Amino acid sequence: MSADENAPRPDSGVPRQSSSKPTIRNVAERAGVSKSLVSLVMRGSPHVSERRRQAVLKAARELGYRPNAVARSLVEGRTRLIGALVADLHNPFFAETLDGLQESLHGEGLRMLVGSGRWDPLFEAEAVEAFLEMRVDGLVLLSVVPDSLKEAAASVPVVVVGERDVEGVDIVVDDDELGASLAVDHLVGHGHRRIAHIEGSPSGTARYRRAGYEAAMTRHGLADFIVVESGDFTEDGGHRAARALLDRPDRPTAIFCPNDLVATGALSAADELGLRVPQDVSIVGYDNTHLAAIRHISLTSVDQPRRDMGRVAASLLCSRIEDAARPVRQELVMPHLVVRSTTGPVPV
Repeated sequence: MSADENAPRPDSGVPRQSSSKPTIRNVAERAGVSKSLVSLVMRGSPHVSERRRQAVLKAARELGYRPNAVARSLVEGRTRLIGALVADLHNPFFAETLDGLQESLHGEGLRMLVGSGRWDPLFEAEAVEAFLEMRVDGLVLLSVVPDSLKEAAASVPVVVVGERDVEGVDIVVDDDELGASLAVDHLVGHGHRRIAHIEGSPSGTARYRRAGYEAAMTRHGLADFIVVESGDFTEDGGHRAARALLDRPDRPTAIFCPNDLVATGALSAADELGLRVPQDVSIVGYDNTHLAAIRHISLTSVDQPRRDMGRVAASLLCSRIEDAARPVRQELVMPHLVVRSTTGPVPV
C-alpha cells in the first residue's frame, strides 16, 4: 500500500487529530460566532439563543474542544464546584439527600463533588482539606461536623445538614425529638410498654433521637421501662444491639431504631432468634429510605424529607455564596410516621 493510500480522506467524517489542543478561538471560527459567545455557552448562560448554542456545541464536538476549567476559574475567581461530604456512603439516606442537592445545584450551574467521612474524624478532616485545596465554592456537610469546621467556614460558605449543635454556619435539620416521639406514641398506641431504643453513633442526631424517645416514654408514664442499647448507624451495629436486647430475660416487645439500616439489622437478629415481626416484636426505623418500602421488609419508619433537605441546603448555600455577610439560618423540617408491616399489637 502506498503512502497516499494511508493518508486520511478529507470526507471520511472522522475528526482529524491535531498536535495542539483546539482553543475557544477555533470553536468561535467554526461556529461563526464571537469568542465571548462561546464563553457564554460553555458557562451555561441562559442569555444565548438555542440556535447559536447548538452551533457552538456542534463546533466544539467536531473539534474535540473542552473548556479549561482551571483557566476559567482563574478568570472568574470561582470554580463552580461544590464539595459534599457525607458521613456514610452506604446509608441510602445520604444518597437520597444528595439527589435533591445535586438537582438544585445543577439548576444554578454548579457541579457537585462527593466525599465520605466514614464516621472517622481523620477521613473527615482529609476530605474537607482536599475540597478546600480544589478551591470549591462551598461545602455541604451531611451529618459531619469536622474539627476544622470553623476554619473551613472562614474560607468558603458551609451548610451543615442533619446536625444542629454547630455555630456560625447555615443548618438544615430534622426535628429528631419529634420523630422519636411519633415512633413511641405509635408503639404505645398498640399497647407496648417495654419499648427499647438502639442509640446511634455519637452525634447530635443520636442524642436528640434518644432524648425524644426518653421524653416520650416519660410522658406516657413508662420511665421505668426505658432501655437504651449502645449501637451505631450501621446494619451490623443494629444486629449486635438487637441481639443484646432480645437475649434479655425481660426482652422488649418493641424496638425503636435510629435509622433504617439499624432496623434491618434488628430484623435479622429477630429472625435468627426465631421471633416473628410484628407478632413477637415490633420494630420502627428512621429516615423512611427506599429500604423501608421494599416489599419483603415493609418497615414502619419515621420519614424525614430527604430530597427536600438537599434542596434547602442548596438554596442556603447559593444564598450564602451571593451574600456572605447575611445572618446564619437554621431550617427545621418536620418528620412524619409511615406505618407498614413491622409494627402491631403487643404480644399477649
